[in-house]
Amino acid sequence: MAEAAVDRSSKSGLGPAGRPFSTFERLVAWRYLRARRKEAFISVIAGFSFVGIMLGVATLIIVMAVMNGFRTELVSRILGINGHMIVQPVDGPFTDYPELASRLAGVPGVKMALPLVEGQVLASAQAGGSTGALVRGARAEDLTKLKTISQNIKSGDMVGYASGQGVLIGTRMADQLGLRVGDLITLTSPDGDITPMGVSPRVKSYKISGLFEIGMSEYDSSIIFMPLEEAQLYFNAEGLVQSIELFVDNPDDIKNLRPKVEGAAGRQISITDWQQRNQTFFSALQVERNVMFMILTLIVLVAALNIISGLIMLVKDKGSDIAILRTMGASAGAIMRIFFMTGAAIGIVGTVAGVLLGVLVCVNIESIRQFFSWISGTVIFNPQVYFLSQLPAEMDISETISVVIMALSLSFIATIFPAWRASRLDPVQALRYE
Repeated sequence: MAEAAVDRSSKSGLGPAGRPFSTFERLVAWRYLRARRKEAFISVIAGFSFVGIMLGVATLIIVMAVMNGFRTELVSRILGINGHMIVQPVDGPFTDYPELASRLAGVPGVKMALPLVEGQVLASAQAGGSTGALVRGARAEDLTKLKTISQNIKSGDMVGYASGQGVLIGTRMADQLGLRVGDLITLTSPDGDITPMGVSPRVKSYKISGLFEIGMSEYDSSIIFMPLEEAQLYFNAEGLVQSIELFVDNPDDIKNLRPKVEGAAGRQISITDWQQRNQTFFSALQVERNVMFMILTLIVLVAALNIISGLIMLVKDKGSDIAILRTMGASAGAIMRIFFMTGAAIGIVGTVAGVLLGVLVCVNIESIRQFFSWISGTVIFNPQVYFLSQLPAEMDISETISVVIMALSLSFIATIFPAWRASRLDPVQALRYE
């Protein structure tokens, strides 16, 4: 070993003036990385370090991608059916809602103004079964512009809705009640007619014109769209609406639109935007992402500690080799660089493998979910619990780069102390008992 090292040293011109990471240093570092029978334990530690870094990086990328996907999907679906800004009256009901909606829709940055009448009902089928539902009364022309609904009609159409003779319900509600297009759905509202005996519930049946599927189970199982005029009659709100929902071009710039909307309204109004309504929810998501990142970083940290222990054992095992290299002219810096490259190679290869594994899983995340659901016989990430019909994953380039930098930094830092210890080894002491 020593003769080969000296030979390589002389050929590479190694010495005090040798360039960093020379061919000699790379060859020795590579030789120390290769497994040998008598050094099997050290190789096992290096293998565990590699696997730990790979799994840590892959897990971080996958978890961050899934959480990004959840946030994006939830934002798009929540804001796809709900307005970015809700305008409600303060000094009296919106009896002039057609003109007011037209003025608000003309505000620069506002795509659409949607007058609404809403109310809670009990929806039931003639064959039996019932469920709570939210009725949203909207004009047919407005609902056609709401692409989240109009482009996701899975069965039937909006012809009956446009004529004022039909309603739209979600596919999950239809499956729950055993209903199809053309069937009748019975709605019961506690706010009915006033009689000498008190307020009697209002019960009325409507023909199902179409079934929509937004992809968010909470909406697909609980929302019924009804023509605006029919909803006004049903909820005793003839000639008025409860609110006007505004859909804007840039939801993140919603606060700058407030003064313009208030000016266009020309009356006292109350404005609530989507950030206010969902602040707690999205703040919790952000906190969860940050905590998960810190927790999963510990996996990479443990793998980095394995690199330290493995290199320390390697330095102890190679003490005589290091002493011979030093006596043959290898500098302390060269010894340090050799062991630095040995440890850093584990971190670099593990990080690259982790990135590839993470990308592969993210691309096939839904297929993997379905496979494990089939293997286990249970529904993993049940849509009823997680609100989404499929598992999303959206990789963020900046986050992936941050994970890579973090993993490489920990790996490089972990190699510094063992490499420094190797460079400080006294050749005389190392060879005394050889």
